[in-house]
Amino acid sequence: MTDDIFEGEEGGVITLTDETGHESDFEIIATREIDGVTYVALYPLEDNEAGEYVLLKIEDDENGEEMLVTIDDDDEYDKIADIFEDEVFSDIDYDEE
Repeated sequence: MTDDIFEGEEGGVITLTDETGHESDFEIIATREIDGVTYVALYPLEDNEAGEYVLLKIEDDENGEEMLVTIDDDDEYDKIADIFEDEVFSDIDYDEE
């Protein structure tokens, strides 16, 4: 499912456009398929002094094209964030330069 959007390139950079037309660059940290849905962790490359990441999911639009959408359900977001924290971010050595 992620091939159309990301071509499987964790560590690559993509540009996303928000609802207002503002473009921002993000590094692809990781993708995971969980319960049949693909989720993506992205690191904003601009104005991210706090070092926070963004979690989105891939859904098909009305034309069958894949698109990234926010995770609106709080329970779903918490579950996915916990999985990413355990599987992806626990392996990161924050002391490396």
